[in-house]
Amino acid sequence: MSGSPVIAIDGPSASGKGTIAAEVAAALGFHYLDSGSLYRLVALVALQNHVPLDAEAELERVAAGLDIEFRAKDVILSGKTVTSDIRTEACSIAASRVAAIPGVRRALLARQRAFRRAPGLVADGRDMGTVVFPDAELKIFLTASAEARAERRYKQLIENGIDANISSILQDIAERDARDQGRSTAPLQVAEDALVVDSTHLGIAQVVARVLEPWRERSADPKR
Repeated sequence: MSGSPVIAIDGPSASGKGTIAAEVAAALGFHYLDSGSLYRLVALVALQNHVPLDAEAELERVAAGLDIEFRAKDVILSGKTVTSDIRTEACSIAASRVAAIPGVRRALLARQRAFRRAPGLVADGRDMGTVVFPDAELKIFLTASAEARAERRYKQLIENGIDANISSILQDIAERDARDQGRSTAPLQVAEDALVVDSTHLGIAQVVARVLEPWRERSADPKR
């Protein structure tokens, strides 16, 4: 692959990669791909149409036929704004199961790569630097302790007026980590050339700075 530059930010559930990727994209004037939203959209359609979450062939057809559009911070599915719908816990849990299905991942691969365009792209997910954009100019693996991630998810849900139990969130995160790391297709792993950033004790601005620093160093290097 070649073309516009890509910054790939991977990491486990609730590591903050979406927030960081969006901030980095804004700072650089790059496009932004939240790859997780694609899997959430597949999950949403499946839930709405009572498609079993283990029906690979049917879910692959759903993934291949998604009518989606991203407008600023809104996600549009078949002409309807579903930004809030795909952020529910039910959809999030279903998306984690859907994302483990090889056929779904294959169906969404080309769609994700199509987001690569000038002046550049910041993409976040779980296999951006290992599978989708293996030639990304900068690869970040963003992580944090399970406890810190559970606390962040808990605060996010409470702030949105959604009842939450931190113990069940911590259990859900552990289960998602196991699914993401153990799936046969595109498992969550650290790319060999990735920079690992542990955000457990860092604020958003500090993490963004950790990402932008190596990018700007590379951009300033005339040999690159």
